[in-house]
Amino acid sequence: MTQLTPVLTNNWDVPNAFTLDGYGEYTAAKKALTTIEPDAVIQMVKDSGLRGRGGAGFPTGMKWGFIPQNDGKPHYLVVNADESEPGTCKDIPLMMANPHSLIEGVIITAYAIRANYAFIYVRGEVLHVIRRIQAAVREAYEKGYLGTNILGSGFDLELVVHSGAGAYICGEETALLDSLEGYRGQPRLKPPFPAVAGLYASPTVVNNVESIASVPSIVSMGADWFAGMGTEKSKGFGIFSLSGHVTRPGQYEAPLGITLRELLDMAGGIRQGHELKFWTPGGSSTAIFTAEHLDVPLDFESVSANGSLLGTRALQIFDETTCVVRTVLRWTEFYAHESCGKCTPCREGTYWLKQVLKRLEKGQGTEDDLSTITDIADNILGRSFCALGDGATSPIHSSVKHFREEYLKHFEIGGCPFDPAASTVWGKA
Repeated sequence: MTQLTPVLTNNWDVPNAFTLDGYGEYTAAKKALTTIEPDAVIQMVKDSGLRGRGGAGFPTGMKWGFIPQNDGKPHYLVVNADESEPGTCKDIPLMMANPHSLIEGVIITAYAIRANYAFIYVRGEVLHVIRRIQAAVREAYEKGYLGTNILGSGFDLELVVHSGAGAYICGEETALLDSLEGYRGQPRLKPPFPAVAGLYASPTVVNNVESIASVPSIVSMGADWFAGMGTEKSKGFGIFSLSGHVTRPGQYEAPLGITLRELLDMAGGIRQGHELKFWTPGGSSTAIFTAEHLDVPLDFESVSANGSLLGTRALQIFDETTCVVRTVLRWTEFYAHESCGKCTPCREGTYWLKQVLKRLEKGQGTEDDLSTITDIADNILGRSFCALGDGATSPIHSSVKHFREEYLKHFEIGGCPFDPAASTVWGKA
């Protein structure tokens, strides 16, 4: 069994972990600001192999390296803490239990890209998390870790905690920047990319919470230490969120490349008396897997090679009592509701996917409707402004691929076979 690697989660069971006393001194920030040049910090993160932990998996150090230097413009760091996708639940507990790891990572990152202003954009509904982050930022200011001449290094940094208004689309980096500027959160056409023209048309790095929080340990322990975990191309550790029909749901921090089978062993397996039916490797915007994928290494390359995406490592586990059609409908209702409406494929496509799926779930559809929803999904995929549209198509295509017979069963019996009131139960006469 692959062992867990508690780094970000190491102090979560300490009662005062969220305070500066519980976290300890910012030793990594002090090391970086006083003994390492900014470009050397960027190179260290490149050498570590850290890839974005927000879903896309883009090399973090490379993204930092895109920021033009000596351009006469202010540089900005924006932390994407707008965790909103169904099933994704790692950044919220991380900020709740260990906010200072994020703040220390912000300091090091801002120093590396030569930014004197940083923002943490948090989803507005998680008020308890916002208050905890704000309290941690106040502690950091009082201790001299934020503000002017941090740790006597001559580096200045102002950090602002900004709460969003609860739009999933603002998790897309350019929509987040528009929201941060006070505009309606909608994706921008790229190029230009944020590294060149981001916040206030200035060079900007946008990184996920877990990505930034991983930086202090890399500075403290070294790039080789981080690169020594994981796989050849997906290095390091990550937080795997197990939810749903599992005995012990929760956050499991482990090297990339671990399998769901190994994680389920640690989590006590599927709830007693039941068996695995399907699961998501990276949240609702990734193609669903089945029991045949239990041994797929959970790294970017292996998951992609099997037709899905690692995403945010949100492992939603569903047993045999779950209706696939109803699950996909619920996800699709979310995407239709959260579509910003800027582009036609996503705005119209998600609406019609929802309508047809409702009909299918009620047992009022036909086999032709399966072709209809896959055709609609094909017309959204690759044609929308941002990844929301693409993500909405993933459960459509994968569910029809793996569970076509279950879709057909709905209109064969005129209703959902998993409804207790149905005259026919799935798999039984």
